[in-house]
Amino acid sequence: MNKLRFLASVMLLAGITMFSSCYTYTFSVGEGSKSGESVTKMNPYFIFGLAPGNISDPNQLAGNASDYEVTIQHTFVDGLLGAITFGIFTPTHTTVRK
Repeated sequence: MNKLRFLASVMLLAGITMFSSCYTYTFSVGEGSKSGESVTKMNPYFIFGLAPGNISDPNQLAGNASDYEVTIQHTFVDGLLGAITFGIFTPTHTTVRK
């Protein structure tokens, strides 16, 4: 019975560790979002995030807006893609709300 509890504890700890890497980072430029219009772009990273690919520029995604909100997110699906490719491809997503 103790081996079963130990194994369950190890599995729970491993599960918590594997799914703890999802994050969201949000910041506002100027007075923040006003119209609610949003643009999303994927940012590819390679080799566990050490080598960036074609990374989006939030200023360019906002166009001529002076007030907008930027959210950079690493979702469960992004983490799953990283796990499937063994860290070779680890994307994030940038969303700009005008």
